[in-house]
Amino acid sequence: MGKTLIKNALVIDGTGEEPKQNQVVVVEGEKIVYVREGSGYQVTGDEQVVDAEGGTVLPGMIDTHVHMMMEYSPLSQRLTTPFSYMYYQAEKYLENTLQAGVTSVRDALGTDLGVKKAVEDGLISGPRLQLSINALTITGGHGDGTQLSGDVMDILPSGHRGMPDGRCDGVSEVRKKTREMLRAGAEVIKVHATGGVLSPTDHPEFTQFSYDELSAIVEEGKFRKGVKVMAHAQGAEGIKNAVRAGIHSIEHGIFIDDEAVELMLENGTYLVPTLLAPVSVLETADEKGMPQSAVDKSKEVIEQHRVSFKKAYDAGVKIAMGTDAGVMKHGTNLRELALMRDAGMEAMDTIVASTKTAAECMGWEDQVGTLEEGKLADLIIVKGNPLDDLESLADNDNIQYVMKDGQVEKDII
Repeated sequence: MGKTLIKNALVIDGTGEEPKQNQVVVVEGEKIVYVREGSGYQVTGDEQVVDAEGGTVLPGMIDTHVHMMMEYSPLSQRLTTPFSYMYYQAEKYLENTLQAGVTSVRDALGTDLGVKKAVEDGLISGPRLQLSINALTITGGHGDGTQLSGDVMDILPSGHRGMPDGRCDGVSEVRKKTREMLRAGAEVIKVHATGGVLSPTDHPEFTQFSYDELSAIVEEGKFRKGVKVMAHAQGAEGIKNAVRAGIHSIEHGIFIDDEAVELMLENGTYLVPTLLAPVSVLETADEKGMPQSAVDKSKEVIEQHRVSFKKAYDAGVKIAMGTDAGVMKHGTNLRELALMRDAGMEAMDTIVASTKTAAECMGWEDQVGTLEEGKLADLIIVKGNPLDDLESLADNDNIQYVMKDGQVEKDII
């Protein structure tokens, strides 16, 4: 098993500790075996040496809310694209994500088990995947693509092999649908607990699913060795319903109020803010043919989103980085860090949210998320010190080196 030694780098290990100079990182096989001062490591001559040239070594970044099978496109394009074409597009999306320094993702609906297996078997290049398969949604709610005309125009097709349709109503139906997602390979269950920005017939503040329905979904996950539930939840009442029912993470959290914050703290609930999502809707509205309803709702919520994020952060709610990539281009994920900082988060905390806390949210903290001996060798080297310029992480040319599972995926140093 070969060794790789990284030298001449600032080390930010993802734990929140201050950056460290004069350290080396040594990888053997798929594991990190040494992260300490260079003076304490005895070079054998068998190492492949990587000179970081004064850059910074960080853990591989983790995005806990992506949609790897899509990038939002105009309706006319979706209607004229053959079904299987989306898998070839996804191969590029996965590669772009990895090249941007994101080595692990939690897919929040749309990616099936075959894609994960293709990455794990080395058929295609991409980040480590945790799947939800498809999201559970109520009839007429966020995730139901039935338009006012009566036509069904889902953003992503469902109801095909490996991708059960997510619509369900009532306790018995949500139990069955949760079991279908688990059968299809879900490692986390996704539920739409409120309306959303992109759905045509609801509003982000509309509450979806009752407490009893949400509790049944959580219970079904617990029956499967503790599979967690993530909830698209934007309105305050829907957020509180989800937290009370035992939901593990709140996605978006646009209208968090003081009571919701207290509940999240009491229950250890994570917030995945996805500040980039409404920003991207407004930026790409004309290019992507975003519906006017989505543009209007994005304008309405964007400032409230920042206020709610700051409220949760100041109170000590656990925050894991997520972007909703797929609403925007894959590979632009690390824009989220500067947005979190601009909304009031300390620069180092944005990195912790994108590494250590994100790994904890996914239940992978024993494997990834920090640069520690014995963990999987997921790491990146970036130009300069990102704490001084978080915007630099959004430029993929500044992500000079990417390693996942000890394998070099990018090297432009």
